[in-house]
Amino acid sequence: METVHTRYGLIPVAGCLEWHVSGALMSCAPAGPALLATPLGALPPQYSTDDLRRRTVQAVHFYADGTLKNLPLETPTVVRTPAGPMLAELVTFHGNGALSRVFPLNGKLSGYWSQEDEGRLAGPVTLATPLGTVSARLIAASFCPAGTMRSLTLWPGETLDVPTPAGVLAVRIGVSFGPDGSVESVEPARPLTVATPVGQVRAFDLDACGIHGDSNSLVFAPDGSVRSVATSLTALVAAGPDGRERRFAPKSRESLCGDSEREPVPLRLDFTPEAVSVRFEPDAEPVVLPTVDHRFRTTPHLEQFANPFGKMACSA
Repeated sequence: METVHTRYGLIPVAGCLEWHVSGALMSCAPAGPALLATPLGALPPQYSTDDLRRRTVQAVHFYADGTLKNLPLETPTVVRTPAGPMLAELVTFHGNGALSRVFPLNGKLSGYWSQEDEGRLAGPVTLATPLGTVSARLIAASFCPAGTMRSLTLWPGETLDVPTPAGVLAVRIGVSFGPDGSVESVEPARPLTVATPVGQVRAFDLDACGIHGDSNSLVFAPDGSVRSVATSLTALVAAGPDGRERRFAPKSRESLCGDSEREPVPLRLDFTPEAVSVRFEPDAEPVVLPTVDHRFRTTPHLEQFANPFGKMACSA
């Protein structure tokens, strides 16, 4: 066993270390007890395992300048956040040293430990948020480098009533906030008809994965209008300068489960005063339709979605 020196304290380690190109420490797996003097106080990095939830030691990660990036904790520990105290098993930091995310639980899902097993440990967390005091089961709370709340990620099956420019909505997965605390985006818990520059759209993503609440299906502009929407239930019809119509509808793909199962690929529409952009994948090149020479309307799209509220065969 050897010891590595960090700006936060000494860490006993065993096994391989990872290094940045500059030669600075990138990550290490603690092999014994330690206390790191972090911006949140003295915290114990994880060094032990068990047979169910934590079968391996998760590494501590650092930015290239030595700033702490990712810190799994040995025991559930109360940490101070801008929204109030939280019990945490994992905390992450921005490059400026400010708190980025707090995870109340950090168990590893496997054939021995399921999401349901982990969920039985997930108790409600009470925080002071831009919505007021909120109490809910959370996967994580996220904060901006300046300390304002960025988002809440809800535990699977948890919903939260959120006041938005479109009214008070039942929200699943997450809600994100702008720098001024206004609601920036939400993941509707059920299909919701919203007014957009192209007409009425049923905002709902059957394929929403729930990794985090930073970006969601329904996004609002600062003035409260809809800036972006993902839908599995609405198609867009665009008539070009020559009068010809093009129809953009949600697609489907073969499920990772196989057995000829199909799963939805939602249609995402982004709006600016100059154009409507259409995408089927978040990183795909959009189809840009200038508003100056196109006319738009929307139609229902229900093909292959006779049960739009049902859980997909492979969904978590």
